Amino acid sequence: MAGEPTEPTEPTEPTDPLAPHPERDIVLDTAALRVLAHPMRLSFLHYLRDHGPATGRRLAAHFELDSGAVSYHLRKLAAGALIEEDVERGTRRDRWWRVTRPALYHDPATRESDEGHEDSRAYLYSTLLAYGDALRRYAAEVPRLSRDWLNVTMTSERSLRLTPDQLTELKRDLVSVIDRYRDLPEQPGAQPVSLHLHALPPPER
Repeated sequence: MAGEPTEPTEPTEPTDPLAPHPERDIVLDTAALRVLAHPMRLSFLHYLRDHGPATGRRLAAHFELDSGAVSYHLRKLAAGALIEEDVERGTRRDRWWRVTRPALYHDPATRESDEGHEDSRAYLYSTLLAYGDALRRYAAEVPRLSRDWLNVTMTSERSLRLTPDQLTELKRDLVSVIDRYRDLPEQPGAQPVSLHLHALPPPER
């Protein structure tokens, strides 16, 4: 016997890939942007994201910093709710820290005031410095890179002529593809892969 007719369902709009993910992203407010205006704090976040929880001593050894400087930066990150103490790992001797969320989200277009734009510029400047430092560290690891990973590495640079609107659409396409791979179930042999994307006009001279 045929069932009762059902109402047609409305098609759901696809989620904008450039919108913040409610469970994955920290949406950076003014206070967080100012915390992250220092590139070393971004470097700490990238390390904790890629390698998992760590102590201040481990960060000090990795980044070749003294313990006082590390403690200062960790306190700033914790005050901005960007990291939190991993109390299950902690001991009397060492405090362990972990990221509160795996990704940062910032949309400069939402910063309408001149002061907001300056915060965005400072964050962009800090991000590029932190990435530059990371790339130098990756370069130092090239001699130790396994053949399997060497064979699939990628370095690429393209120069395009785009309007701001076209660049926004390009970002949307790229992020949509990346998110498909971000959400894949982890496979044996998987390890963190650093994917750096920069979309900037070149220096005038």
